[in-house]
Amino acid sequence: MIEEVAGVEVPDTRLVAEATELVREAASEVVFHHSRRVFFFGSLRGREFGLPVDPELLYVGAMFHDLGLTERYRRTDQRFEIDGADEARRFLLAHGIGADEAQLVWTGIALHTTPEVPLHMAPEIALVTRGVEVDVLGIGYEAIPDGHRAAVVAAHPRQDFKRQILAAFTEGIRDRPDTTFGNVKADVLAHFVPGFERGDFVRVIQGSPWPG
Repeated sequence: MIEEVAGVEVPDTRLVAEATELVREAASEVVFHHSRRVFFFGSLRGREFGLPVDPELLYVGAMFHDLGLTERYRRTDQRFEIDGADEARRFLLAHGIGADEAQLVWTGIALHTTPEVPLHMAPEIALVTRGVEVDVLGIGYEAIPDGHRAAVVAAHPRQDFKRQILAAFTEGIRDRPDTTFGNVKADVLAHFVPGFERGDFVRVIQGSPWPG
């Protein structure tokens, strides 16, 4: 049976079903529901902008975008975004999806915390960011009709979401603070990890081995 929320259909395919199960098993409830909302909100914003999108690719991008925060998939030697992007690419290639399409999904996940840049790229990239922006930051909140927004939240509740997602961010990146240099997740550690010191771009330049 086809699942539909706010007029957005979830593709009824084996790939989507297995992606859903993978994330459901690996992620916390807050990350799972957030990831599903990202798909619906990203799809709705795509309609607003008239963007043609492959719904399977967008679904995997949305569902895997925070997989690097989970205990099963997170590493300590690279940004959490890349953890999820790498797993999404492996998953898609294993399911017979072409390398170019898998790279679109990789890029959408890898760039989803990089402001503005992904919005100028392919829809499968841009709409992951659009969905994240609506659900986490409230950017584009008013662009989603009230009824559609309510339907998505009814299907995937936002119970204590702000506090819980910040806790998930903190737990997922606290063991790799250097990977937050130059990106928005440094703000999370600055708020919630005592003793965290931000990297300083100016000091990196001034302290480089070049004589001048």
